[in-house]
Amino acid sequence: MPFFLLVLLLLGCAAPRDAERTLTVFNAGSLARPMRAALDTFARRENVTVSQESAGSLETARKLTELGKIPDLIALADAEVFPRYLVPQFVGSYTLFARNRMVVAYTDRSQHAEEVRTDNWTEILTRADVEVGRSDPELDPNGYRTLMVWQLAERALAQPGLAQRLEAQAVARNVRPKEADLVGLLQAGELDYIWSYESMAKATGLRYVLLGDSVDLSQPALASFYANASVSVRGPAGESSVTFTGEPIVYAFAVPTNAPQPELARKFADFLVSTEGKAILRREGLDVMELPSVETGTARSGMLAWTATRGARSGTARAALVANGAR
Repeated sequence: MPFFLLVLLLLGCAAPRDAERTLTVFNAGSLARPMRAALDTFARRENVTVSQESAGSLETARKLTELGKIPDLIALADAEVFPRYLVPQFVGSYTLFARNRMVVAYTDRSQHAEEVRTDNWTEILTRADVEVGRSDPELDPNGYRTLMVWQLAERALAQPGLAQRLEAQAVARNVRPKEADLVGLLQAGELDYIWSYESMAKATGLRYVLLGDSVDLSQPALASFYANASVSVRGPAGESSVTFTGEPIVYAFAVPTNAPQPELARKFADFLVSTEGKAILRREGLDVMELPSVETGTARSGMLAWTATRGARSGTARAALVANGAR
């Protein structure tokens, strides 16, 4: 048989992707890499096409509420966005599946890179010779969590005016729609420090400084202290604003009520919380819960389940910064 005929025969035997089965996922910017890895594996296994859109979680939620764009699955960096914006009109239930902590990321080229530590980051980041980047709190939970960290640091360190000084140094020209947009600027040397998540810093190979348990929004035992911080942003249609209160960082995903491919979406959701799916997400730096928790309605109750699964990473309640050092 001629070689070219053999090639054509083999190509014809290859199973084509099902064009009618396209899985569309909207996700937070900090989930872009881990979700991509999970989607690639799932697409190969199910022989389907996947479409991924990454944006800040508030911007992502508004795609549904304001633009009428409905994905098959939506995954956000703040579980609280679901009851505040999407339940019950767009989502009936959502699954808490991962957690994170706020960090300040930097590189070897950053100003004062060899000086910055957990016990002096507030002083380093308010120096006049550093460029600090952050994300937009109107679009991205990392943005409003950054403002919360500033408030908590001022309170924990008993330094009146600290939050204002940190904000003054993180100038408007260094604000981007989502924290993922800041990574390239940091790597290019245009910024010295960026407000980010630990998972993002790990996945991109950045150095980062731990801020201390009492301000980094990572510890369930410190939830009551975190609640001293709050930030208001533009609300959904019909509401002028929504106020988010500081709490331990929890990620969540959901299959919208009117998902175009609900069966395929539910299959992918099951894959995300399977042993294999969790392993893929963890390889991309995400701190995935061993036991996910499903929430329904506009009042969250799953934090207790999350606290129980926190395991060895849960800390003792402290109202002062913990000296964990830079990583």
